[in-house]
Amino acid sequence: MFRLIGSDEESKMRATREAFGATLIELADEGVPVVAVDADLMGSTTIGKFKASSPENARRAFNAGIAEQDMIGIAAGLSLTGCVAFTGSFAVFGTGRAYDQIRNTVCYSKLNVKIAPTHAGISVGPDGGSHQMLEDIALMRAIPNMKVFVPADYAACASALRLAAKTPGPAYVRMGRAKVPQVYADGSELEAGRAYVLREGKDVTLLACGVEVNEALKAARMLEETGIDAEVIDVFSIKPLDEETILTSLAKTGCAVVAEEHSLIGGLGDAIAHLCAQKHPVALAFIGTEDRFGKSGSFDELLAYFRIDAAAIADAAKTIHTKAK
Repeated sequence: MFRLIGSDEESKMRATREAFGATLIELADEGVPVVAVDADLMGSTTIGKFKASSPENARRAFNAGIAEQDMIGIAAGLSLTGCVAFTGSFAVFGTGRAYDQIRNTVCYSKLNVKIAPTHAGISVGPDGGSHQMLEDIALMRAIPNMKVFVPADYAACASALRLAAKTPGPAYVRMGRAKVPQVYADGSELEAGRAYVLREGKDVTLLACGVEVNEALKAARMLEETGIDAEVIDVFSIKPLDEETILTSLAKTGCAVVAEEHSLIGGLGDAIAHLCAQKHPVALAFIGTEDRFGKSGSFDELLAYFRIDAAAIADAAKTIHTKAK
């Protein structure tokens, strides 16, 4: 069950990572046997809030040091004792540096480990290309047995973490550093294998995930002023993919723009292109970062620089809508 914020509700600016420690506390209070293993970044990932919340939770939080491979191994071992193990760190380290352990230790054995790094994408901002992870969705969705969730805001992230905790086996939850507008009402419950129609339209479909969901909603309002009626879908669950919802929309509009804060190689765009090629070919346009590393700057500056902001989505929608006519 989900609900979008209404016009009478305040749209809070919160980073998705802020949901991590808070949700772990809630899960522990509810009796879920969660543990958290971090790679010396508890303050940034907010796992530190979980550790500081009670003596019991302090015993459930582990700092592996700057050793992401060890972090995954510890989490894997804890999962074998019946714990629901979450790992932290930044996305560039929590997936890239520990890929072998995620693949061969966690996913090969279907262990109950949740890879939940923060600071993904260009929203890391001034930290620059070395820390802006733009390949993580591609890495994680390619591994067998791994589920991939990319939440749009704080409420969606809280739901994604709860979903990961209560779904057996490996899962990836992608979180960011930058504060983003609220899309979903607090307490919304999202599901694996579901995409959510946030705005109905008939002329073009805007498929987005993560921070691009809000940009797609803004683009739809821009398009409305030009007479183009855009349907906006949050592809929260990239793996498994909600084929039915996506294909139903594409059958109606006949064209789509796919937007993601990720490389154009291997992410949501490739998942949608594969689906369409197999089951319903339509005109597609893709918004994402080109085959390159990130760049230092503010989040808003980088959205515009990489052409993944609302204006870029609206421009792509106008072009693809004209071609599809």
